[in-house]
Amino acid sequence: MTLKNKLVSTVSLAVVAIGIAASAAAETKMGIVVKIGGIPWFNAMEEGIKERAAELGVSAEMIGPTSADPALQVRAIEDLIAKGVDVIGVVPNDEAALEPVLKKAMDAGIKVLAHEGPGLTNVDWNFELASADGFGEAHAELLCEKAEKPGSYAVYVGSLTVPLHNAWADAAIAWMGDNCTDLKLVGDRYGVAESVDDSRSTALDVMAANDDLRGFLAFGSQGPIGAGRAIEERRLGGKVHVMGPFSPGQGRQLLKDDIISGGFMWNPAEAGRVFVSLGQMLVDGAEITDGTEIPGLGVVSPDADSRNIITDNLLSINKTTVDELAEKGL
Repeated sequence: MTLKNKLVSTVSLAVVAIGIAASAAAETKMGIVVKIGGIPWFNAMEEGIKERAAELGVSAEMIGPTSADPALQVRAIEDLIAKGVDVIGVVPNDEAALEPVLKKAMDAGIKVLAHEGPGLTNVDWNFELASADGFGEAHAELLCEKAEKPGSYAVYVGSLTVPLHNAWADAAIAWMGDNCTDLKLVGDRYGVAESVDDSRSTALDVMAANDDLRGFLAFGSQGPIGAGRAIEERRLGGKVHVMGPFSPGQGRQLLKDDIISGGFMWNPAEAGRVFVSLGQMLVDGAEITDGTEIPGLGVVSPDADSRNIITDNLLSINKTTVDELAEKGL
């Protein structure tokens, strides 16, 4: 090889190496912190995150704490800030507890997205695949339709600090008070619906103390499963009804056995994809305005004051739809 060819080859290799380094440096890095790891709902969300990240050629990871503890979410977000990621996403357990660390992220120039956090202020955007009022009211109407009256009902949320669960509960309880007055609320609400075991044991206690109990409105994907198992144990299927959002693959048999009466959900995998799509749009400098199309959400009409993007992408979970939804990995 001549000296000239050697120089050309060396320069070409250097150019390739610089190109690879620039590409690696330019790769968007995202971290999405969810409420709790290891449950079917967030397993599906993680799959959506991975799929969309691969499609866009970005780096995205989901962090699922070992329990639904806001302090663990704060710690995970602190770690992501230290890593210098470009985008942080969160599904909050406690909005107030996260505000300081999300402000820290934004002050560091990180784009911040939330899902199920409509009251957060230190975010670029929060997105929802269902309106809070519509979601709560749809479940309340289903309970009123299914339950024998008169009697009582109980309400579950993931915890008393999960903002969207409590907004759903508020809407459902208000609808029941206006439209289904023969069913009376037991207590206020129980913050157990992120745990199958806690939901089951609470349901057993509530049923033992209220022999006129007609149903559970369980907001939180583990709530319908745990309450359903308690009803199955007590052989009260068809007498005490459960409705709420749950993973179809996890609750399919309980639904078919008339233990869970049904519910509504959105696709958590789609929510995972939205985190990645919207995050990359923000990194690219896109303006989210009325008429913007966001993959997974469609054409949106965002509220610039509240930083909320609300869409209607509800799926009905019933005996007709549950197998198809479960086969999609939901």
